[in-house]
Amino acid sequence: MTRHAAVMEVLTHPRVKKNPKYWRAWRDGEIPQDWQLISWVAAENMLARDDEDHTRLRKLVSKAFTPRRVQEMQDRIAEIVDGLLDGMEAGDGTADIKAQLALPLPMTVISDLFGVEEESARAELHRRIGMMFDQSITPEEAYENHIGTQRFLTGLVAHKRAEPGDDMTSALIAARDSDNDRLSESELVWTLILIIGAGYETTMNLLTNTVQALLTHRDQLDMILRGERDWGDAVEETLRWNTSIQSVPLRYAASDIEIDGTVVPEGDALLVSYGSAGRDRLLHPEGADRFDITREDKTHVSFSHGAHYCLGANLARMELAVALPALWKRFPGLELLETDPEQVPSIVTNGVASLRVRLG
Repeated sequence: MTRHAAVMEVLTHPRVKKNPKYWRAWRDGEIPQDWQLISWVAAENMLARDDEDHTRLRKLVSKAFTPRRVQEMQDRIAEIVDGLLDGMEAGDGTADIKAQLALPLPMTVISDLFGVEEESARAELHRRIGMMFDQSITPEEAYENHIGTQRFLTGLVAHKRAEPGDDMTSALIAARDSDNDRLSESELVWTLILIIGAGYETTMNLLTNTVQALLTHRDQLDMILRGERDWGDAVEETLRWNTSIQSVPLRYAASDIEIDGTVVPEGDALLVSYGSAGRDRLLHPEGADRFDITREDKTHVSFSHGAHYCLGANLARMELAVALPALWKRFPGLELLETDPEQVPSIVTNGVASLRVRLG
C-alpha cells in the first residue's frame, strides 16, 4: 500500500489484522524461523495482536509508559545531549551526527528507561536491535539474533524481578504480576523488544534525517534560527518527507477485502508504506516531494494511526525538541561533508549509514 488513502484504509479496516495466524503462508508453515523479518512477524506483543488481545497488551504497557515517566526524562535528555555535544566539540572539527549524537542519544535514553546499566549490556542491546532492522544479514544471523534477543531480555527481566528499580522493566514486571489480564512471560519479553526497538531506531533516524534536511535546505533552517518557525515544524515535515520508518511488516487480510479498488484475497500479506504515503501527490498536490517546513498540511502516518499508534511518539518528539536547538546553539556554522550518504540496507527503517559534518 503506497497511496495515503490506501494506507489509511488498511490501518482502519476491521478485517485487516496484525496476528500472523491470518497469514496463509504462516499457517501453511512456509515461513522459516531464519527469515530476516522473523522478529517482526513472530513477535508476541501488541505489534502482532488484534482487538481484545491488543487492547489488553496496550493497557498493560500504558501503565508503565506513562506521560509522567516520559516528562520526567526531559532534564536527563538535556544532560545526555550536552555530554554528547561536548564529545563532538573535543574532536578535530568534524563529526558524524549519526554515530556521535543520533545513535547514542536514544540508546542512552532507552537504556536509562529500562534500567540497562552496564555499558557492555547497552552495546549488546544496540547491536541486537540494529540487526532486526537490517535485511542484509544472513538467515543464520537472523535466527541467532531472534533467539539471542529474547535470551538477553529474559535475563534483564530476571535481574529486575530480583532487584527492582525505578525503571520501565520493573514497572512492566509489576503490571504483569498484579493485573488480572497479566502478560505472559514471553509477552513481557516481546513487549520490551517492541518498545526498545521503536524508541531507539526510529528516533535515531528521525534526528539524523532532520539534521540532513535542514543542512540541505538552508533557507528553512534560517527561518528557524530567526524565530520565524520552530523546530517542531522541521520535525513534522521530516516525518512526512523523509520519515525514519518506511514500513512495518506485516498486516494480513482476514477475509477477501477491497482496498483502493484492488481485491486482496483472504490470507494475503500487506506491506504498508508510511514513507510513500507522506509523499502522495493526491494528498499534497503542490510539491509533495519538496521539503517545506512552512506548509500548513504536514499530514503523515509515520507513527501509524488508530489502535496501533506509536506509544513512544511523544518521547521521540521530546528528544528532538531538546537535541536540535542545542546542536545549532553549540555549532551555528554546521555544514555537511557528505552530500550523498549511503542508505542503510532495510525495507523497514529509513536512514543513512553516517552523516559527516564540519562543526564550524
